[in-house]
Amino acid sequence: MSFAVACSEAESAVEAAAAVADDLAAAFGDDSPSLVVLFATAAHLGAMDALAAVIAERLAPGVLLGAGAVSVVASGRELEEVPALVAWGAGEAHGAPVRFGPARGPDHSPIEELPLLDERPRTLLLLADPFSFPVDRLLREIDARRLGVQTVGGLASAAASAGGNRLVLGGEVLDDGAVGLLLEPAAEVATVVSQGCRPIGRPYVVTRGERNLIHDLGGQPVLERLQTIVEGLSEADRGLVQRGLHVGIVVNEHKLEFDRGDFLVRGVLGIERESRGLAVGDIVETGTSVQFHVRDAATAGEDLHRLMAGRQAEGALLFTCNGRGRRLFGTADHDASVVSGAISPAPLGGMFCAGEIGPVGRRSYLHGFTASVALFGGGADR
Repeated sequence: MSFAVACSEAESAVEAAAAVADDLAAAFGDDSPSLVVLFATAAHLGAMDALAAVIAERLAPGVLLGAGAVSVVASGRELEEVPALVAWGAGEAHGAPVRFGPARGPDHSPIEELPLLDERPRTLLLLADPFSFPVDRLLREIDARRLGVQTVGGLASAAASAGGNRLVLGGEVLDDGAVGLLLEPAAEVATVVSQGCRPIGRPYVVTRGERNLIHDLGGQPVLERLQTIVEGLSEADRGLVQRGLHVGIVVNEHKLEFDRGDFLVRGVLGIERESRGLAVGDIVETGTSVQFHVRDAATAGEDLHRLMAGRQAEGALLFTCNGRGRRLFGTADHDASVVSGAISPAPLGGMFCAGEIGPVGRRSYLHGFTASVALFGGGADR
């Protein structure tokens, strides 16, 4: 399986498209790639039709996907909030292209548009508009129907209001819904999801919960339990708690001990005034095991390094949060350099997202402040 990535920082969209098309054409020679994924920053949003047309004409890919993003990734570089176009190509990543329309009301099920041919495990590469497509609902329905589909991708981030983003599927440029590629079962795709958090205290069972509210933790009011945990922390960790507290929800209750990868991390939203319950950014049922978490640049960097260690791939896509990059790490190219360095010389492409999609445990979720990686062709540990 062959892969390539090309990048242009030309301010002219036409020049950028021609440059990346020439580079990919040279990489694939006489063959047409089965898949090309475009990532364009906001400076090129108004010319997405022209960009897609040039790539389609010059490369004739089997499937063309694309999205606008505030920043993009090419190999070990992160091009943040500058004019940039990245095109990532795969020689043998075959599958069925998917167009998901925008939400049409509470009774509309987006899974109806997913072309499942059989029950063999597959990977869905998904790019979605955050303002018009219910990614969470799609992922829940995929899990509920036990379809064996892992989903990886991200939400377009080039625009901050409805109708401003752009998605590409084939020769069509869209401003809502989602686009994707349901890869054939034979496609070898491993995933890495780095939530960038570190547990504090120890796990406790939610002994009284209501939807997204935790009232009692380990038989004690949650705020009393939290106060005890915080009092036992170092001064540095207490500072991290003040800057942003998170809850890790255990995804596999059958395990006896839990590590970072065993938690789905969600933010603490605040305290519910009447009940003094702790509001969490997800449903937390009574009987669920949870553990408080904190996040900082050092923890996020350590987590991604640890998860990428020993990985290998022939090509990879990175979907990282637009709250990471220089904003979190204070230096350029952090996530891109970690992923690219781990799989070098495999080509890496990607984008900064308004939400990242990837599996934790047996199902896929929509995340925030996360780096989600799709590793094509040999993503297992060495």
